[in-house]
Amino acid sequence: MASSNTNLWVMLGLGLAGTILLMTRKLKRAIMPDFGAFIQKLELLPPPQPAPPKAPHPLTDLTFAVSDLFDIEGYVTGFGNPDWAKTHEASLRTASVVLSLVDGGAKCIGKTTIDEMAYSVSGESKHYGTPTNPGAPDRVPAGSCSGAAVSVAAKLVDFSLGIDTVGGVRLPAGFCGVIGFRASQGAISQSGIIPVSASLDAIGCFARDPNVLRRVVHVMMKLQFATQRSPKQIIIADDCFELLKIHVDRVIHPVIRSTEKLFGRQALKHENLGSYLSSKVPSLMDFSASKINAQGKTSTLTLLADVMQSLLRYEFMENHGEWINSVKPDVDSAIGALSREGNVIHESEIQKMNQIRTEMRLALNSLLKDDGVLVIPTFPHPPPKVGGKDMSSETYLSPLFSLLSIASLSGCCQVTVPLGYHNKSPISVSFIARQGGDRFLLDTIQTMYSVLQEQVDTSESKSTPSTYSMERSAEAAKEKGNLAFKDKQWQKAINHYTEAIKLCGSNATYYSNRAAAYLELASFRQAVADCTRAINLDKKNVKAYLRRGTAQEMLGYYKEATEDFRYALVLEPTNKRAAASVERLKNLFQ
Repeated sequence: MASSNTNLWVMLGLGLAGTILLMTRKLKRAIMPDFGAFIQKLELLPPPQPAPPKAPHPLTDLTFAVSDLFDIEGYVTGFGNPDWAKTHEASLRTASVVLSLVDGGAKCIGKTTIDEMAYSVSGESKHYGTPTNPGAPDRVPAGSCSGAAVSVAAKLVDFSLGIDTVGGVRLPAGFCGVIGFRASQGAISQSGIIPVSASLDAIGCFARDPNVLRRVVHVMMKLQFATQRSPKQIIIADDCFELLKIHVDRVIHPVIRSTEKLFGRQALKHENLGSYLSSKVPSLMDFSASKINAQGKTSTLTLLADVMQSLLRYEFMENHGEWINSVKPDVDSAIGALSREGNVIHESEIQKMNQIRTEMRLALNSLLKDDGVLVIPTFPHPPPKVGGKDMSSETYLSPLFSLLSIASLSGCCQVTVPLGYHNKSPISVSFIARQGGDRFLLDTIQTMYSVLQEQVDTSESKSTPSTYSMERSAEAAKEKGNLAFKDKQWQKAINHYTEAIKLCGSNATYYSNRAAAYLELASFRQAVADCTRAINLDKKNVKAYLRRGTAQEMLGYYKEATEDFRYALVLEPTNKRAAASVERLKNLFQ
């Protein structure tokens, strides 16, 4: 009996010891000093500082890491796959973009983990382990450049480099709660970088500080000093925000409030991006015949996602198919699945997809011009939990790729900006500028960043899902009013503008537009009242001053009318209508 009791206690002791050992191992893994971000530590030191009076290097005292698809002389570029590392020699030279950053004064301290051959978007590496997401340790960091995002989020480096093909920088930046920048396609040399998909690849950068990001990109792109520019239009893609699975207000309201504060309400514009692109990208209709979904229809954004994924598969296999087939990869991996499928896309389909890319670039460049920024969600769903199956689900991936395809196919530049947390998961919003508008986009983010963070409402209880839909309804009513005004249906226009005001009474444009309709009906006092309300909401509303001046003149209040026209001239010195009105009143009543 005593022996039996002794054995029992021994068993319990061993079980407890085993449990403690497992817990200790898990704890050690959870608090690894590098969060699993690095695959290899190294040092590339910058050159000595120039002697005074020359300025120090622009990136002095900054540290950075690079994803493991950038060549560094003397080191094997592993491409996220141990078989690749075994079958390739050490690099003979360092990637040109890495050299430019080191020459700029920054110190490179290592290579970071990527998804296998940079092909996945989950950030979960079966070969090297999944880096821990510092922003949400139970959530995946996203890929393909997961380690680079984690190294910045964990404050192990000041910035890091990655390649963004179908979201490889934007997505992990959003999931880990840092700033992520995808440069315009072709804007930075990709010499010394393993290609994933040549027509989609773009160099990207992670940072916590927008000022650091701006300095780094200026060095990478060899940009000279220029006066900082602000956007004239912030265009909100309404249909993209319909894809969000969290409260839309939590993402869009900081953008709206920041825009109003910095640039005025008149800078805001709403656009149905899918409808716009369907009219500007005719080649997409040729591609759609074989892509109709089970309901007999599919959205423009979904079609774009299909085009992006098809191009990625084709070009990836063109680059690496021979090697993949030679090493016979794990059948359960994404690379193994590609090997089984083969590269069966017909050349004529590739030509169609490249035509879509060209038309996409032209369409977005036309929409954004030199002074517009498009606003979209970075991702529709919250980051999935580690070990979950969400990121292999079509339900999860389809809307995600729809959003990521916009910049990937058009070649536009995009910045992902963190907006705090929702239900303990990082959330973010993205800003897109035309291809080649990188400097302008960085200027915009530097201007908006601190105000955006101030506007982030950390209290989820204040989120009101109905607010944004009311604003959209108000915009729709305003557009109906504009159409009625164009058709000279003045009273109908007034009714629509009144509906817009009831839905959103803080928009100066609605009052100013209704005043224009009142003027047409000779309802001058109502026009004065509406213009005064518009001016109280927006002190820089030139149209409201002009319309109130006209109404005041018609009522015989010539002094007040002159003051309005003169103030309109202060706001717009080249406004011919204001100048002519001031001159006319001066000649009549001098």
